[in-house]
Amino acid sequence: MDFLAHPLWLVGFRPFFALACLAGLSLPMLWVLVHLGHVPAAALPVAPLQWHAHEMFFGFGWAVLGGFLLTSTKNWVGIRGYHGASLVILVAAWLFERAGMWLGGSWPGWLFRLSCLGFLAAIVAMLLWTLVRHHKDDSYRDNYFFLLILPTFLVAKFQMLDAGQFQAGIAMATGLFRVAFLVMLERTLTQFMKNIYQVDILRHAGLDRAIKLLGLILVGAGWMPPPLAAGLSLALALLLAGRLAFWQPQLALRRIDLGIMYLGYAAIVLQLVVEFVAVAAPPNWIGAFSTHMFGLGVMGLVIPAMLIRIAKGHTGRKVVFEPVDRGVLWIMIGAFLLRVLAPQLLPASYALWLALAAGGWLAGFGILAWRLIPFLLQPRVDGKEH
Repeated sequence: MDFLAHPLWLVGFRPFFALACLAGLSLPMLWVLVHLGHVPAAALPVAPLQWHAHEMFFGFGWAVLGGFLLTSTKNWVGIRGYHGASLVILVAAWLFERAGMWLGGSWPGWLFRLSCLGFLAAIVAMLLWTLVRHHKDDSYRDNYFFLLILPTFLVAKFQMLDAGQFQAGIAMATGLFRVAFLVMLERTLTQFMKNIYQVDILRHAGLDRAIKLLGLILVGAGWMPPPLAAGLSLALALLLAGRLAFWQPQLALRRIDLGIMYLGYAAIVLQLVVEFVAVAAPPNWIGAFSTHMFGLGVMGLVIPAMLIRIAKGHTGRKVVFEPVDRGVLWIMIGAFLLRVLAPQLLPASYALWLALAAGGWLAGFGILAWRLIPFLLQPRVDGKEH
């Protein structure tokens, strides 16, 4: 078989979901080993904490977001989409970035900067080209949110790599991923609840638009006066919580495969409340509480369910969460509790909680890699090309 004709290169989710599984199982554990001094990281181009945050957002997170958007954008506008050599180049750029983030401290400055820029700049340009060129055929009128947030990821990335702007970069990256999740959850949960329970959840154009606009404004929270950012965070949390109350959570939580999406939605609400409380009455949280509330509570819960659904459905398989799939979701819930809640209750065992949570990601994404990568490497089982 011609290399470029291999099933792996048929559509964007295939290579990037495989990379997401590998990144999810390895990056958190590697960070713990570096943090605890078991693995030397002498060639890191930035401080270890910057490396960890960057890799979780722009290594793991963008493997997922990139694979999702490369696949969904082509469906939204009804075109073939990027495949073959285009995907090979993007994967090579992603791998080059991972190498630069681990070894770039010993590289010439220009080479490290090239490794940082190549993947994100290329995939953002490709996605924007798809959405702009085919905007008349776009089935979602609110995709202009992606036109706004995608190039802004480049700003967040370079802020995060600048020691003086690191915290602002974290806030911006969190805000950008939050907008992406708000758009995705709004669309998918409406569909899932209709298909599974034959119910229509509350959708009001004005409310939906206000939520996404507030989310977009909060991308700049790191540059706002803290009281203003806190007030906007609380306002968005209240709007989201109010809408969630009308989204039939009592039905959704009966099934872990659907309920975990609602838990991820609820974690967005909680993270926004944490941001408000941090200004109104700063508590003594342990271990970057807000960032990990989002990282493990939103990304860590929603993404595994999303990978399972898309990897099965888009390879022609029936979207059924088998016992091992549901087990992965429970593992990820456990990892969230170990990393976010346990340190607040027993801070003296912080290193243990770090190791156990990273072990949860290693187990959860290791199982997903074992389960899903074979699907991604094979042709569709229903005979369709892609």
